Order: sequence, then structure tokens, then C-alpha cells
Amino acid sequence: ALAQQNPAPAKPATTTKPADGNDPAPKEAAKDDEPLTSAPYDDKLLRLSEVLGALHQLRNLCGANEGEKWRDRMAQIIASEKPKASREARLIARFNRGYRGFSQTYTTCTSSSLLAADRYLKEGIRISSQITSRYGR
Repeated sequence: ALAQQNPAPAKPATTTKPADGNDPAPKEAAKDDEPLTSAPYDDKLLRLSEVLGALHQLRNLCGANEGEKWRDRMAQIIASEKPKASREARLIARFNRGYRGFSQTYTTCTSSSLLAADRYLKEGIRISSQITSRYGR
């Protein structure tokens, strides 16, 4: 999806695919403590990326039948932000971190994973609302 939306040479569309544990994180993402400085809301956007990754794993694990909804939402955010390669890599790495964290914790749907999914859904709504109300995105 990303490759179609961005005509410039970029990472293959598989970069937003949640990692299966075998893919290394993008090299640019290794410096996670560096400020993004591209937008004043980048800290919130990084957290939202991680939340979306967690939701992609947890909601699908528990049979929400949402398919690629959360990954597609992440791709939409990246497309609308049009970030530089290093910023895009950090957003993708955070999505993958959210996904990996819960894929290692939960292999079946449990009451804990349902609770985590509910909490992350609420957090994602809150962060999205904060970004849009404050920065008009």
C-alpha cells in the first residue's frame, strides 16, 4: 500500500508489515532516543504508531475480523505525513514494536489480551483526539 501511495523510490510495501521476529528493525530506527523534530506532535505520533501495532496484533488475535485495518491506518498516517526516510523508519519501527511486544506475550486470546486491546483502543482514540484538536490533523 505504501509503495502505491508514494511514487518516489521508497522502502517496499512490506516495511509496514508487522515483523515476524526475523526482520531486523530499520537501521534508522536504532537511534530511538533521537528527537524527530519534524513536528511538535511527533512524540504522540510515535506512541500512536506503537498503539496501532499492538491493536493490529491483539484485535486480530481475539477474532475482531478487522483484517489489515490497523496496519492500513498506519499506512494512511505515513502517507499523510510524508515523512523523511528516517522519520518514516522510526514510525514503522514503533508500529512493529507494538506488534511484537504483544505477539510474544499472547499466542491465544485471553481475558488479559482483551483487556489490553480495550485499553490500547481507548489510548489510541485519546492520542488521535489530542493530535487533531491541538494540531488540526
